[in-house]
Amino acid sequence: MLKTRNLPKKALFTLAALTLLGATAISGCSSNSNNSNNSKASDATNASAAPGTGIDHSKPLTITVFDNAANYQGEQTGWYGKLIKDKFNITLNILAPQVAGDQLYKTRSASGDLGDLLVIDNSQLEELIPAGLIMDITDKVKNTEYLSKFVDQHFKPFNAAFEKVNPEGKIYGLPTFVADTSPTTFSEEIPYSSPIMPWDYYKGIGAPKLNNLTDLLNALKLMHEKYPATPDGKPIVPITLWKDWDNGSMENVRWLSNWYGFEQPDGTTTIQVNAKGDIVPLIDDNSMYKKILQFYFDANQMGLVDPDSPSQDWNKVSEKLTNKQVLLLWYSWQRGFYNTIQRGEQGDGNVAVPIGDTHIIQNSDAFFGNGRVFAIGAKAKNPDRIMEFMDWMSSPEGLRYYTNGFEGFNYEKTADGKFKLTEIGQTAFQENTPVPDQYGGGGYQDGQSKINSMIVGDFSVDPDTGEFYNKDYWSATIEANKTALTTDWQKTFDAVNATDYYRKNNMIDIVPNINTSLGTDSSDIKNKRSQISDYVKDTSWKMIFSKNQADFDQLWTKLKSDLVGLGWNDVLAADTEKAQKIVKLRADAMASK
Repeated sequence: MLKTRNLPKKALFTLAALTLLGATAISGCSSNSNNSNNSKASDATNASAAPGTGIDHSKPLTITVFDNAANYQGEQTGWYGKLIKDKFNITLNILAPQVAGDQLYKTRSASGDLGDLLVIDNSQLEELIPAGLIMDITDKVKNTEYLSKFVDQHFKPFNAAFEKVNPEGKIYGLPTFVADTSPTTFSEEIPYSSPIMPWDYYKGIGAPKLNNLTDLLNALKLMHEKYPATPDGKPIVPITLWKDWDNGSMENVRWLSNWYGFEQPDGTTTIQVNAKGDIVPLIDDNSMYKKILQFYFDANQMGLVDPDSPSQDWNKVSEKLTNKQVLLLWYSWQRGFYNTIQRGEQGDGNVAVPIGDTHIIQNSDAFFGNGRVFAIGAKAKNPDRIMEFMDWMSSPEGLRYYTNGFEGFNYEKTADGKFKLTEIGQTAFQENTPVPDQYGGGGYQDGQSKINSMIVGDFSVDPDTGEFYNKDYWSATIEANKTALTTDWQKTFDAVNATDYYRKNNMIDIVPNINTSLGTDSSDIKNKRSQISDYVKDTSWKMIFSKNQADFDQLWTKLKSDLVGLGWNDVLAADTEKAQKIVKLRADAMASK
């Protein structure tokens, strides 16, 4: 599938914990100021429905979770760990390739046992089915209470698309973040990737109109000169980059390409695609990949790129976002590290600042999932208990815990039967609010689910409230979010939100979210792809931090030449075939709209 929702492979699913609206957390009480909320959290835990009968929970079960989405490796602890221990007598032991390295997948799959519960990419599912490492769960999922509702419309067609390795159409994988809207709906109020900046700093330099990337760089320079440090003395950087999300190419480059209508299909290394179906090689001199590399190079020449970029990881970046130390954000949920409704009331927060010549490509809701799957390892000793756990994760109760925390602690019911955030819940993520020991202790953010993925997504409707599970789209949150920040932004741009602005001004293409089998690479293509990917990433970083334009150009020329010797043309042909399938499926989806 195309990288759509679709958080980058290296992104944590903080979407559930973060806040997508311009401000999401109403400023709250300190962690020790509301004992009544704490007692309600206890009630919520103790009132959880007992697991279904027929399954013996008397023996402790440790589930080894091989998880491509996780940014944490080790035992799940904290409040979520205690919750599932009390409820299912289960402990999760998480193996995270993006912590331990990509070799983890090769080593464990070669051993014949990847793990018990797997969160893997579509392409890996396609490899592991014929290798006999994935359990057929066709009958098991049909007998579940909640997941069974998604079998006919979602799980069956998804698995049937893997016809080369699954000719009988058995259910092996459950796609992640399934939405219950429609295949062509985009529900969010801001595109996944678009220019985002601190509103007060932007206004502080006169809110200059941004016509292009040059204007953006000039504005960032002015902001940095005026706001070099936070009020408590932490250095502010206009642009910060990080390596640990890099996959087939440099992720920070890949996602800014979306601003100008091009995205890189998931599982490919050599191409970008636009909404019209044009397929452009990454190393074409006119590619959007090169344009964004040039943008970052220009930024670094102006002293605007964080010098920590080559050595820092995402965790360090998230600290800077929390402290409002970054002037340019590019992903919608990055706002949630800093934005709160209290700050919004002061006109403070990160918001979309459109650039005139951009034309964003945005995938629709992940109706069919988003490129990863949950699966059960073929050697799992207790598949029924794992299945029960996955079914609960996809229940209203499980989804509420995953996306919103404890009722009574993070949120509460309103008179009309809907939900609203409590004062603690409005800032629990940003402040990592302490959780009482009897519910697991530690900080709220620290204790959230480290699985970092879900089967049923938060853009599905909670049957008890009639609203999305995503708390940022509750009517109470939207009402509370009518702050000085929001209203000032709306007045300035004459739009309800960023998505509305881009739609009104014909600056966005919403394309169907395609999630399907794109075929597996041969061993020859796989080896060539690995070498090409490593070389592209390494050279991309060198280009951004080149001494001058001549060195930048020389590295680009050498990249194009050297890649041919690494098998570029063969991988390009394979990627083009994959992209053509996506283009056709998108056209089919639009035709049947």
